[in-house]
Amino acid sequence: MNSSRPYLVRALYEWIVDNDCTPHLLVNAEFPGVSVPAGYASDGQIVLNVSPSAVRNLHMDNEAVSFEGRFGGVAHSLYIPSAAMLAIYARENGQGMVFELEPPVDDDEEGPEPDGDGPEPPRPSGRPSLKVVK
Repeated sequence: MNSSRPYLVRALYEWIVDNDCTPHLLVNAEFPGVSVPAGYASDGQIVLNVSPSAVRNLHMDNEAVSFEGRFGGVAHSLYIPSAAMLAIYARENGQGMVFELEPPVDDDEEGPEPDGDGPEPPRPSGRPSLKVVK
């Protein structure tokens, strides 16, 4: 079954914008495939303002979110795979959703499906955290 994360991100983005709030994405900046400006991440995470007035060419699909944004007055193209999105929320009131961490998937290492008899794979430790952005 496909991940529900990209569907929820798109729905919550629309809901936040429809309520005249500013959508922010919390992203795991160290996740494979993430392309964000260097030097703006803190503790391996970056908070991105993805409001229609802050970005250009916003594209959200089941694989990733991509857009153009300005950092320090310099335009950058950003690419965030769906699994790297940790949360989407409204800046004004914090309403939104936090997602579980997803381990990176290596397409080259597809093995047989687990049959349920072996031990469960280890779960990532720690919880995602949100930071106040002013």
